[in-house]
Amino acid sequence: MNLQEFKKAIKNKQHIQAVSIIELEREPTHPGEILEEEFIKPLGISQSKLAKDLGVSVRAINEIVNKKRSITPEMAIRLSKKFGTSPEFWLGLQMDYDLWKAYHKPSRKYK
Repeated sequence: MNLQEFKKAIKNKQHIQAVSIIELEREPTHPGEILEEEFIKPLGISQSKLAKDLGVSVRAINEIVNKKRSITPEMAIRLSKKFGTSPEFWLGLQMDYDLWKAYHKPSRKYK
């Protein structure tokens, strides 16, 4: 289920069955993609404006958006205050992404 399907299901109050990260066939959406597609673009703000508002470098925001940097607890708090979400939302996205990547690493001995 992609993000748009998830939103539609929530809107229509459909039952959503949780699937273990291990069972997912596709890579979970990186929190940077969520940040860009669901917050930065719809709000019409630039990465530099967001960086300034959060008190971080433009590079930090750019690297998150481009999947080169993870969401840290500190960044999760900053993002949650800016966008009215929770730190757990951002850290949950990051945890799901990291866990899936670790589980599907080619050098993993046990599956």
